[in-house]
Amino acid sequence: MSEKVIFVQQLVKKFKEVTAVSGLDFSVERGEIFGLIGPDGAGKTTTLRVLAGIMLPTSGKVMVLGRTLPEEAEGVKEHIGYMCQRFSLYNDLTVEENITFFAEIFGIDKKTLAERLAPLLEMTRLAPFKNRQAGKLSGGMKQKLALICTLIHRPQILFLDEPTTGVDPVSRREFWEILQQIHSEGVTIVVSTPYMDEAEQCARIGLMFEGKIISCDTPKNMKKAFKGVAIEIFPQGNEVAVEKIISEACGIKDKQQLGERYHMVLEDADCLIALEKKLTGLARIRKISPSVEDVFVQKIG
Repeated sequence: MSEKVIFVQQLVKKFKEVTAVSGLDFSVERGEIFGLIGPDGAGKTTTLRVLAGIMLPTSGKVMVLGRTLPEEAEGVKEHIGYMCQRFSLYNDLTVEENITFFAEIFGIDKKTLAERLAPLLEMTRLAPFKNRQAGKLSGGMKQKLALICTLIHRPQILFLDEPTTGVDPVSRREFWEILQQIHSEGVTIVVSTPYMDEAEQCARIGLMFEGKIISCDTPKNMKKAFKGVAIEIFPQGNEVAVEKIISEACGIKDKQQLGERYHMVLEDADCLIALEKKLTGLARIRKISPSVEDVFVQKIG
């Protein structure tokens, strides 16, 4: 039987005349990776700050680990880890000194720290750099260090606010490999990201737009409910003629040009058949599974 460790009902957060979060309803089960996916300004950061107990909600019901927020926030904070977009590392301290500093904040003794430090450094591949100053680390390495500092007290729930923003693709991939390893150890992870492709890493996602969750389900179920046909078109020769045919095609719901190929969503199979006939000998068409980005664009109209 699943256990809900986070329960949110009709959450609203206003800043004077601006409503950042508008009537959110969702829950997170113990041990799952839950993603809040959406563009900048969707309300993701505000939501995480309320869940972490560092921002007061305007109204609504929020429960984390069986405790009601904000009334019981202090009882929750020792069991959660929160990593904000710009984690405050001390650039003049080494990797190990930064971790030691945060361990002392959480009252972790030296023996326990020594037991926990080595595995965390090994997992994040920061062991060879433990004596390097944080200010001299790459962006991806800084994010890994921030993650260690957030994990050092072994939280039950980990809140990560856009942890891979601004890091290179290789570091993004390595970071998610680390998160999957943490998840395998039973830690519940709630992560926000503007990168639609990262939704595939989550068990369930909430698509956020203008302060609301417009859809909440598994990525697989969202794609299954997608209405339309997603395709890729690869021109083979006369690109001007291909562009003209594509622009005049029937039933286009979405179109993007990605380098030398086109990513399109058509209304139905009949539109695809008609387009294939017109592009015979001019382009290769491949039917593909819709992406989470396709789902998001369809949801917001």
